[in-house]
Amino acid sequence: MEFTAADVRYMARALELAEKGLYSTDPNPRVGCVIVRNEKVVGEGWHEKAGGPHAEVVALAQADHQARGATVYVTLEPCAHEGLTPPCVHGLVNAKVSRVVIAMLDPNPLVDSKGVAMLEKAGIETDVGLLAAEAERLNIGFVTRMREKRPWVRAKAGASADGRTALANGKSQWITSRQSRQDVQRWRARSSAIVSGVGTVLADDPSLNVRLEGVERQPLRVIVDSHLSTPPDAKLFRTDGEVLIVTVSDDTGAEDALRQAGAQVVRIKSEKGRVSLPGLMEYLVTRGVNEVFVETGATLHGAMLDAGLVDELLIYLAPAVLGDTSRGMFKLPPLDDLAEKIELEWSDVRRIGPDIRLMARVKN
Repeated sequence: MEFTAADVRYMARALELAEKGLYSTDPNPRVGCVIVRNEKVVGEGWHEKAGGPHAEVVALAQADHQARGATVYVTLEPCAHEGLTPPCVHGLVNAKVSRVVIAMLDPNPLVDSKGVAMLEKAGIETDVGLLAAEAERLNIGFVTRMREKRPWVRAKAGASADGRTALANGKSQWITSRQSRQDVQRWRARSSAIVSGVGTVLADDPSLNVRLEGVERQPLRVIVDSHLSTPPDAKLFRTDGEVLIVTVSDDTGAEDALRQAGAQVVRIKSEKGRVSLPGLMEYLVTRGVNEVFVETGATLHGAMLDAGLVDELLIYLAPAVLGDTSRGMFKLPPLDDLAEKIELEWSDVRRIGPDIRLMARVKN
């Protein structure tokens, strides 16, 4: 199928609508829909949150009787199963639309290609693949969880121009700018879970929550704490949002104190006496976690990277130099050969205030 310029324009609008759910749809995908009849937009919609109406339902309600014979542009294959809401395919069939243009198939096994099959069986023309890469990028975590049974892991670090995240004495606030810290808030907000280590909690006492105006959903805050050293009076417990402590410890006294502070405590399988990081990712999938945002120190950052669990790096570099006695970004085993290096592929470079933000995919 060769798509027209008008097709591209309407699908781009559907993607723009889908992005409105960037901070709110989790664990559902972000989806947008545009309905066009006689070259005029008669309905638009986007999925706002789990349990709420899907994008197609909202757009059909707006289009009303004008949906008959119209073309529907939707960023993800319409659902064909009964979930918290009825299947969207039925709504499209009942509205008697003539054509449905879909950016990408739904990787959820409950849907994958079934929606298209039901539309075609009803005599509705379907075309798939328009702006598919853009649609997949918008839902990279959901797609990864469905296809690979793991979350998409994005690791963030703030550093000096020479790659240092803290002074030798541990002081790190603040190396990067206020603008960079505000940008981090947006990445937190789109994540299902924020993962940090107990070392970061003990050193910085962070909140790890989202502080953006108009954003209501708080991601799950996950602390990797093998020996249950998290203080029950940590700032984490005095801010909104769930806190999950993952451990291998059987210290019931420490566990009870953390539960009374408001934490959930879960034992993860052990790896050399510590929390198994692959085991943690497996567990987070059972919690419906799509995107993981790792904000931690060099030890856990390095362990995640060394275990092949990091998909993407988000690095903020400040225009400053701290010197080689300061702490680095990733604590990794020494390499004997350059062939052992972890390779990256740059995906974005931009200025954030006085800093530079680098984004890279890990090429493993």
